[in-house]
Amino acid sequence: MRRLQDEVREIVAREGVILRRDHPGLRGATERLVRTGELVAVLPGVCSTREAAGRHDVRALALVMREADAVLVGRTAARLTFWPALRSTVVEAALRAPRAGAAGYRFERRTVPPELVLERGRLRMSVPALTALDLVPEVGGDGIDQALRTRTATLAGLRRALELTPHRPGNGDRRALVLDSRDEPWSAAERVCHRLLRDAGITGWKANRPLVVEGSLYYLDVAFRAIKLVLEVDGRLHEDDPDVFENDRSRQNALVLQGWTVLRFTWAMLRDHPDVVLHDIREAITTQRRRFSYPHSRNRAAGARSASLR
Repeated sequence: MRRLQDEVREIVAREGVILRRDHPGLRGATERLVRTGELVAVLPGVCSTREAAGRHDVRALALVMREADAVLVGRTAARLTFWPALRSTVVEAALRAPRAGAAGYRFERRTVPPELVLERGRLRMSVPALTALDLVPEVGGDGIDQALRTRTATLAGLRRALELTPHRPGNGDRRALVLDSRDEPWSAAERVCHRLLRDAGITGWKANRPLVVEGSLYYLDVAFRAIKLVLEVDGRLHEDDPDVFENDRSRQNALVLQGWTVLRFTWAMLRDHPDVVLHDIREAITTQRRRFSYPHSRNRAAGARSASLR
């Protein structure tokens, strides 16, 4: 019996859980470990250690191992892919057939198209594009922004996920947010900034453009590359994360030393004073255009004077 119990322990250590029906020869050893309290049932027929049984990822694994058609969705899928910091109190899953609820789980009757299912080991979950769209009723565009920022989803992928899941309640809002994301914002503040620029008819910019400065790779929030103008958007994360704050200042210094002009706008400025923001942007564009056109104009004038002397 001790040897069989050790085999059960090895399976749990390796896989995180043990599914009793997969190991009929170890049923007695598993039940004995449950009786002694070393293992506990996560779901009927699925056991793990007492220490691990309450973990979100272990409970998610127990479900997909027990239910062959279960696909993790919503906050659970987000935590396992592109948004590990997202809070979730229950494991969310889509099932083709209704199931009785279990403590710590929430099920919805739904079939996820195979193209939109991501498999990682024994886990099955919705792909980030669909997950971000699923989260729209709860977090608005934040899920889409997070998926785009982490590069786990693309605009094409978001549009494809919408195409494959038609007629769902809330798709109108999802479609509007995907359209509003066409310049790929990485935060709610960037989304507002992009909207201001588009509505004002200001062109010539690209969002989150990569730029290497002295061996360091930076992503410029909004870059007017032709005139070396950058708009830096300080969203809510900048107020809470000191590392983000420090990195942004280092990036700004590096850009200025390379001849870029940098304007910074906060979430409050974009929300409460959009007219002032647009005024400053237009002034900066005018100044930068003069700066970059002046040497060419001077060279043309010098060439004209030289020709007149010949």
